[in-house]
Amino acid sequence: MSASDPTAVLRSLASALTGGPALLPTAADVPEAGAAPLPASVPQRVALVVETSGSTGRQKRVALSADALLASAAAADAAMGGPGRWLLALPTHYIAGVNVLTRSIVSGTDPTFMPPGRFTADAFAQAVSGMAAPTPEVRRRYTSLVPVQLARALETPAGVDALRTFDVVLIGGQAMPTTLRQQAEQAGVHVVATYGASETSGGCVYDGVPLGPVHAELVDGELQLAGPMLAEGYLDDPERTAAAFVVRDAMRWYRTDDLAVIEAGVVQVVGRRDDVIVSGGEKVALGAIERVVRELPGLDGAVVTRQASEEWGEVPVVVTDQPAALDVLRSLLEARLGRVARPAAVIVVDEIPMLPTGKPDRRAIAGIAAQRRPIR
Repeated sequence: MSASDPTAVLRSLASALTGGPALLPTAADVPEAGAAPLPASVPQRVALVVETSGSTGRQKRVALSADALLASAAAADAAMGGPGRWLLALPTHYIAGVNVLTRSIVSGTDPTFMPPGRFTADAFAQAVSGMAAPTPEVRRRYTSLVPVQLARALETPAGVDALRTFDVVLIGGQAMPTTLRQQAEQAGVHVVATYGASETSGGCVYDGVPLGPVHAELVDGELQLAGPMLAEGYLDDPERTAAAFVVRDAMRWYRTDDLAVIEAGVVQVVGRRDDVIVSGGEKVALGAIERVVRELPGLDGAVVTRQASEEWGEVPVVVTDQPAALDVLRSLLEARLGRVARPAAVIVVDEIPMLPTGKPDRRAIAGIAAQRRPIR
């Protein structure tokens, strides 16, 4: 069904969670002709199917059970201090939007919907003003945003005031720049960075800490997650399911394809496995470079990608919509990560290509870098 009507999605989801037909919300602006055909039926356990292509891979249809969605909601409520009223500011064909609806159903409250159209601080503040008042049974208020939405809400006093009314503002979809987090916290906004995927029913690691029933381990540097919120797999794709979900130590694990470190139980993702390049014989994690670059003023939306080099094989380059001094970036990155992390170039574009989720479109960005003159 089309995700353009969140009320209809809410009703269908409530039915699916109690044994009704499985739900597949789809983006209103995606032509059906380009989609893969759907199977005539799905396994009985499947309550929700989420279509996702991510920023780097081909389309996937993630199949989730009601048990997984409800386990995710329960774990999140426990981490945040109990059930609450929710403001929906994300599309309902993505797992983060569905989670807002699921948690509203679990808490027995009606979510407040942002009006359709571009997210602005004023529209956000107006939607927040229409939320129902707390009751003795449900006192807390939550919302879930992507970093660009948080940045826009922080642009006006009305947006900041609206953000302050929430007990927790979840931030997911991509890494939250350190400077953006500091700006929010200095404004008195309680933000929590979430990490997860459709395959884990959305965010299952909050501020680096796995939620109660979630297990996180590293296997050859790759982050793997286990817990009751894992997906059943990929619809009609057993080969891909077997590659992404593995059984180890009598537990079922999801292979995230992300590289991470875990210190004192806190997970820090350092980049994608496929974002590690070999430059001059040395491995370079593009994600680690990107995090340092984004700490600089005006570069919180910059993306680090790869470019072919006849001399070095591949080199990191910075793609940004703001001017940046290459020598400054090189000095900073060499000091923080070593000489091999120095970017070879800065590519300034009019606008960073983005996906509807608010994430950078990394395939398009890599294409931009590939079209520029190769570094020699």
